[in-house]
Amino acid sequence: MLQAVYANASGLTKLAGACVTAIQQDQGFRRSLMTYMQTPGASKEHRVTLIPGDGIGPEITNSVVQVVDHLKAPIRWDRFDGLSGAMPDGMPRMEVPAEVEDSIRKNKVCLKGTLFTPLSKKNTSTQSLNVQMRKELELTVNLVHGFTLPGIPVRHEDLDIVVIRENLEGEYSGLEHEVVDGVVESLKVITLERSLRTAEYAFEFAFLNNRRRVTAVHKANIMKKGDGMFLKACKEVAARYPNIEYTEMIVDNTCMQLVSRPHQFDVMVTPNLYGNLVANIVAGLCGGNGIVPGGNIGTDVAVFEQGARHVSKKIAGQGIANPTALLLATSMMLRHLQLHSFSDRLEAAVMETFMSRDKSVLTPDVGGTGNTQTFTDAICEKL
Repeated sequence: MLQAVYANASGLTKLAGACVTAIQQDQGFRRSLMTYMQTPGASKEHRVTLIPGDGIGPEITNSVVQVVDHLKAPIRWDRFDGLSGAMPDGMPRMEVPAEVEDSIRKNKVCLKGTLFTPLSKKNTSTQSLNVQMRKELELTVNLVHGFTLPGIPVRHEDLDIVVIRENLEGEYSGLEHEVVDGVVESLKVITLERSLRTAEYAFEFAFLNNRRRVTAVHKANIMKKGDGMFLKACKEVAARYPNIEYTEMIVDNTCMQLVSRPHQFDVMVTPNLYGNLVANIVAGLCGGNGIVPGGNIGTDVAVFEQGARHVSKKIAGQGIANPTALLLATSMMLRHLQLHSFSDRLEAAVMETFMSRDKSVLTPDVGGTGNTQTFTDAICEKL
């Protein structure tokens, strides 16, 4: 087939095809044909705040540090190894330490593991340290990119779904109180301003990434004013993007459709709580919380993390945690920093490791017999 095409191709087409073939053979799909013309000084060192977090966080961030060092990317870490969602006495940590927040604001980029905030009868606050951080830094939008990887046994192949979630309000507003004994009132706050900001980000993402459809997830049939306002914002923004298909779906039907016919979804835009539910279903469809990367973005700051925020305390310290999600989040971070070649190489190394189907290097959660270090070593070898 290719020979027939080449026989009728122009000299320029043949040259381009030869270049692509050479790049594929010599570079292992690690860069595209078209070069990146950087601005002067683009190779400068970038300082990034690193928060290992709780549970498996220290193990998978250690994997990332090894890989980035092997990659020779111009990254210097500002580490906060001791930061946990709980105090030494087991009580929830009530605020983000000032030095951590200052570091993130200064560097404008952070890579973090999940911070575990325990429940306590003495502390009925719903504001976990993760939520506090998002609010303090005004990280208005959360993005989770779920896609299937070669060699991982899943029910549905070839998935590629992006969930864009409002990150600061809704049920996470933290406004609840006990009216009288036995009666609790929780307030769900939805504003037009933040709904518009989330919808604008979702459609802009779809436009810039050549996506064909945006689906707004809601429960406006019941919460007519709150979710109705979110839909109003989505419809207003959708009208500015006539080339992108816009659909709406009730959240309970969305969950059923995700597990039965997930290929109908492309970009999903959601209020806060629904986004958490949908993103975790997507992560499960793609192989689990060890696979799917994510990030949070505001006006000036970006924080990258696992797409499904789980600390996996049951396997912490066993050396078998899957660092794929955080490695791919690191690739997203490198692209955010305009370090495109480093991002491409890291992404390619992860893909090649899974394409090899070598179970001896893969972690148990994806059917392997290896561990965190064997997987990390395999990535470094392919770099």
